[in-house]
Amino acid sequence: MNNNHDFLRIPNWYPYLAAYAFPTSFVRLRPEAIAFLAASDEERKNISRSVSKQVISDLKVPMSRIHGNCFTSTDVCSPTDTERFQKKKGAVYSPESAWKFLCQSEKIRRASVCGNVEFICLRPFRNINKAREFRLFIRNGKLCAMSQYWLIRHFPVLDKKGLFFWQAAEKMVSNIVWNLPLDDFVMDIYITSDNEILIIDLNPWDSPTDPLLLRSWDRNDWDSIGLQVMAPPTRISGNVHVSF
Repeated sequence: MNNNHDFLRIPNWYPYLAAYAFPTSFVRLRPEAIAFLAASDEERKNISRSVSKQVISDLKVPMSRIHGNCFTSTDVCSPTDTERFQKKKGAVYSPESAWKFLCQSEKIRRASVCGNVEFICLRPFRNINKAREFRLFIRNGKLCAMSQYWLIRHFPVLDKKGLFFWQAAEKMVSNIVWNLPLDDFVMDIYITSDNEILIIDLNPWDSPTDPLLLRSWDRNDWDSIGLQVMAPPTRISGNVHVSF
């Protein structure tokens, strides 16, 4: 690896953290396939269709070993900016649809242009409970903060199990940091209904990673933040008069 940020690519961190991650397979892309992902729609018209046919062929065997739908991404990002992701949460059912929706993602196109795409990463699709997905902030090798990932509403379960989730994440981080070349990084996790922690992704500390409920990277209280969740909605009682 050329630098520590290279470690944040899924194919690089996965061998170190496989015990805590979704089972994942990797399909290495040929240079012409990476060039296709990096090309604009207009430029793709001049690229042979055999490029896509070859990628689809390469995906058939590993995808056939995954029972049910599959979730696909590349080394550093998933096609979360596509209509498919919004409607189906990223689930794909065939090599053709997997490649199609990777090609539709502007995020993946930009990553390809920057030289950050080498593999297609395949894992079984899982319908994630949004209340159990978190972003961990690890600084100097210790869990210093943890944010609810989906900032769409207050989840009552976090009032009841928030401390338990924090302690489980803290234990997991303490078990793995010795094995990693980074002291400061961000980790996205999912905690299953069986309370198993599964790593989704690693991200760099600081911008462009979104600090979510921590709001800003420029703060002096990193050592005392803990778990941050959305507050319950405010209830107003008594005589309330509203005028327009």
